[in-house]
Amino acid sequence: MLRHLSLEMVRVTEAAALAAARFMGRGDEKAADSAAVEAMRAEFAHIDIDGRIVIGEGERDEAPMLYIGEEVGSSASGSPSVDIAVDPLEGTTICASGGQNAIACLALAKRGSMLHAPDTYMQKIAVGRDSVGAIDIRRSATENLFRVAARKDMPVSALTVCILDRPRHKDLIEEVRKAGARIRLIMDGDVSAAIATAIPEAPIDILIGIGGAPEGVLAAAALRALGGEIQGRLAFRNEGERDRAKAMGIEDPDQIFTTTDLVGGDDAIFAATGVTDGDFLHGVRFGKGGAVSNSVVMRVNTGTVRFLTAHHDFIRGRMF
Repeated sequence: MLRHLSLEMVRVTEAAALAAARFMGRGDEKAADSAAVEAMRAEFAHIDIDGRIVIGEGERDEAPMLYIGEEVGSSASGSPSVDIAVDPLEGTTICASGGQNAIACLALAKRGSMLHAPDTYMQKIAVGRDSVGAIDIRRSATENLFRVAARKDMPVSALTVCILDRPRHKDLIEEVRKAGARIRLIMDGDVSAAIATAIPEAPIDILIGIGGAPEGVLAAAALRALGGEIQGRLAFRNEGERDRAKAMGIEDPDQIFTTTDLVGGDDAIFAATGVTDGDFLHGVRFGKGGAVSNSVVMRVNTGTVRFLTAHHDFIRGRMF
C-alpha cells in the first residue's frame, strides 16, 4: 500500500529542508522552524493520502505546529489512511547556529501502527544491525557498552557513544568515560544520531541517553528499515505528563518500548532531507536560481534504502 508514497514523502521533507536552510546560521530558531512547518504542510496538500498527524511539533519549541490530530493530504477518493510522525526541523538550534546534522524528517505508516507518544522525554538506547539483541535498557551503560563491544568483536575503547550534551547526562558521561569508550556529545538531533548507529559509514556505534519521546518514534521507523534496534522508556518530568500519557492510551507508563512497539505493522516509510551537513546527509546548497538537496528514504517492508540528490530549479517550477 505504501510503495508509491516513498518519493512523495521525499518531496515533503525536501520542501521543509529548503525552507529551513534559508535561515541557517542566522540565529532565529523560531523563524527556521516556522518556515519548515509551513512548507511541509503546504506540500502535504498535494499528496493523495488521508493523513493524520500522530507525532507533531511539540510545545517545548513554542513554534507553530503540525499538531497532533491535524489532517493532511488531499483525502481524494481511494486515498490510503495513514498515520504520520513529523519533525519539520530536527535540530532547530543546530540550524540557527549553522551546526551539523539538522534534518527535516517524517515517518508514515498504516493507520494505528505508531505509538502516540506524548511530548515528554524518553530514555533511549539505539544500535545498528550488528548489535541487535545485545542491548538492554534495564542494564547500566557500562554493561551495554561491553555487550555491544563483544558483539562487534572490538574493545570498548574503540566504541563511539553519542550522548546529548545536557546537564542531566553528567553521571552518564562520567560512567561512559570510566568504561573507556569514546564519546561524541551533540547539542541536538538525536534522530540523526540514532539513525547513524545503523549507517556503516557514520562514526557512531551506540546512542544512549534521554531525549524527546516523539523523536524516538521517528528513529524507530528508520531503524526498522535499516535492521537496527532502539529501546525506550518514558522519562516523565512531572505527574501531569504521566497522566497525559495514560490519557493517550499508554496503559503502563513505565513500559519498556521495543522498536516494533514504537512503530509496528508490516510496513512504514521514513524520509529525511539534510538541512545542514551531517554524518550521512549533505545540507542544502543554494545557487543562482536553484538549490541542491540530499535526502534518504527507507521502507520497512523491503528494507530498501535510497539516497537521492535533487536539483531544484526555482525559476521554472514551484520553489519546492
